Amino acid sequence: MTPEALAARVGESMFAADRASRDFMQMELVSCEPGRAVMRMPVRECMLNGHLICHGGFIFTLADSTFAFACNSRNQVTVAAGCSIEFLKAGKLGDVLTCEGVEQMLQGRHGIYDMKVTNQRDEIVAMFRGKSAAITGQVIQQP
Repeated sequence: MTPEALAARVGESMFAADRASRDFMQMELVSCEPGRAVMRMPVRECMLNGHLICHGGFIFTLADSTFAFACNSRNQVTVAAGCSIEFLKAGKLGDVLTCEGVEQMLQGRHGIYDMKVTNQRDEIVAMFRGKSAAITGQVIQQP
């Protein structure tokens, strides 16, 4: 199986089990490739805070979920070891936020990944950097 096909299968398997991202947050997994993932999420009324803009926790969750798919895309079970986020523009009701996560470095058990969250006008809403740590196991079983 090619690395691209494996990453796609890993993404499909993880997304099928990810009730938080899929059902509660209503995210869409757009793509999962080796070291890269793209997810999308509409900003709904229930996501608005007291300023009537998207609560930062929901933007963070979109970035964190995308991070999970990107860093597990090579079929090594991988978890977050740390992260930071910078909120740059408000998400508004009706916006469709897209997060692209890209591997910057993978060395041994650790990786660094950058997530860019944009709205439908391609304006940057947030930047997230995550550090991953590989643990024992595979996401999907391979011979």
